Amino acid sequence: MISTIVSALLPSAGKVIDRLVPDKNAAAKAKQELEAELIKAATKANLAQLEVNKVEAGHRSVFVAGWRPFIGWTCGVALAWHFVLAPITIFATSWAGVDIPPLPVFDMDSLMTVLLGMLGLGGMRTYEKFKGVSK
Repeated sequence: MISTIVSALLPSAGKVIDRLVPDKNAAAKAKQELEAELIKAATKANLAQLEVNKVEAGHRSVFVAGWRPFIGWTCGVALAWHFVLAPITIFATSWAGVDIPPLPVFDMDSLMTVLLGMLGLGGMRTYEKFKGVSK
């Protein structure tokens, strides 16, 4: 995320610096300082978000602390339905000679985006625990 913010802002800011600072060495130094400040600000924002996440996860209410597991379970159930339960249902009803209405189909592109993002974060967390970086 930090690199996305920095890469989005730097080209435009670099053009402004080039127009305002005629000396190429001074302009390059100003761009480096700007990039460092942008990274520092983005890192500070990420740390603040991590603190919010920590407070949410420790909350006693399931409506505050439980939304992440809810999203995980929702994605898991949708994935199970799409790849396991729906095909088995179609096969079993077809084999039994029962006509059923069309089964619901999910937008798998959106589901996979959320699910793979969550799995990636979970994988990073597992790696951190394995390396002893976190408790």
